[in-house]
Amino acid sequence: MSVTIRPIEPRDNAGVEQLIRTCLIEFGANHAGTAWADPDLDRYAEVYSQPQTRYWVAEDGGAIVGGVGIGPLPGADGICELQKMYCLPPCRGTGVAQRLMEEALAFAAKYYRQCYLETLSNMTAAQRFYEKYGFRRVDEPPVQTAHFACDVRYLLDLPYGEVPAP
Repeated sequence: MSVTIRPIEPRDNAGVEQLIRTCLIEFGANHAGTAWADPDLDRYAEVYSQPQTRYWVAEDGGAIVGGVGIGPLPGADGICELQKMYCLPPCRGTGVAQRLMEEALAFAAKYYRQCYLETLSNMTAAQRFYEKYGFRRVDEPPVQTAHFACDVRYLLDLPYGEVPAP
């Protein structure tokens, strides 16, 4: 597997949507209250072209096999959200997710004090992965989000100019 990590481009929109939908189906999250119902799911290149936002794709042989985004958490000053971090099963455990996370956190540390994320309780491997990076579980979100079905929340303090290591 020869994976390239790069910022999303308009030609990636369909591949990113397929990646996210495939992973959500795998975990039984193909319903309202998750990324499944996001109205912008098919236009992330445009959504993540705004200031202080970015989405990276992991590409292998022209196919999108992973991705992650950073964007502001509306209503929570100084807090970003780690968004839509997914990897297809063949690239899990290969270091692709680590490379995506490092890109995302390095970018986030330039603009934000904290990074928030939401996930599902059945995504246990993802939770262990986030905890390796220093994310700590929180009971309540800093603000209400559209992902009401996500029942596990994490927050990470970001040291400006530094990337948290696993």
